[in-house]
Amino acid sequence: MPQPPNATPATLHPRNRHHGRYDFAQLVHTAPELAAFVMATPSGDASLDFADPAAVKALNRALLKQFYGMRQWDIPAGYLCPPIPGRADYIHYLADLLADGNAGVVPTGKAVRVLDVGVGANCIYPIIGHYEYGWRFVGTDVDTTALRVGKQLVASNLTLTGALELRHQPDRNSIFSGILKPREVFDATMCNPPFHSSAAEAEASNRRKERNLGTNRQARPTPNFGGQGTELWYPGGEATFLWRMAEESALFRESCYWFTTLVSKKETLPGLYKSLQKLGATEVRTIPMAQGHKISRIVAWTFLDAAQQQAWREKRG
Repeated sequence: MPQPPNATPATLHPRNRHHGRYDFAQLVHTAPELAAFVMATPSGDASLDFADPAAVKALNRALLKQFYGMRQWDIPAGYLCPPIPGRADYIHYLADLLADGNAGVVPTGKAVRVLDVGVGANCIYPIIGHYEYGWRFVGTDVDTTALRVGKQLVASNLTLTGALELRHQPDRNSIFSGILKPREVFDATMCNPPFHSSAAEAEASNRRKERNLGTNRQARPTPNFGGQGTELWYPGGEATFLWRMAEESALFRESCYWFTTLVSKKETLPGLYKSLQKLGATEVRTIPMAQGHKISRIVAWTFLDAAQQQAWREKRG
């Protein structure tokens, strides 16, 4: 049975670097190009037009430079430009999960290997995970353009040397198959799955987001955080994608200690729990997260029994 979640946190993870309001003065000092997008609110505070994709990208570039040492960072127009504080939270909660199996100490360094399913052109999770904890990542994607941009990102930032290997997933219907090599092991996997079921559903969501942001500039909305089709939707939506992930994880049950994923919709949880129980997961945990009014959660599962977990710790320690 899944472990019940603790109370939903009211704020970001304690180790998250992004508590409180953005310091736009410091960010502009770090990345002067951000100044073109900073504006004053009616109360006199500095802010951005978060409905503007160019402003969101400039903010991300400044945050990654100031907090994570990225000298160069860019993504093609229309690709997912994720909100960094929430992505950092996933990394920190994953670190806590790994610490639970390491006498309460977060394991750091290149011996810790993490598989990022759907790494995208932005490579956000490997950037943050390597900077904060020194982990090594393998990032997968079905989009060859995203992988090409990701390789350029690695080549342009010495801090990522040896930290991120990118692999193409040629089959959109596969998650781990065709990616994991024989006898290859990972301490954890992570994923931000596509949660819409179709392009039409994704577009409708973007329209709602524009209304909430108080802007409706175009007949066809442009999502402020971007996103290609494979990043935003999957036939059957989040529930089908995660069902497939669970099924495939069972095929590689001894290749990974913790399989994890974000789950955006609470309605997805019962079906995922049921699938994992049928597949023989020995432990399932639900880790709540919150960023402002947005509530999400990480679901983590393992197929290793107590003896196998102990053997893993001894071998990988």
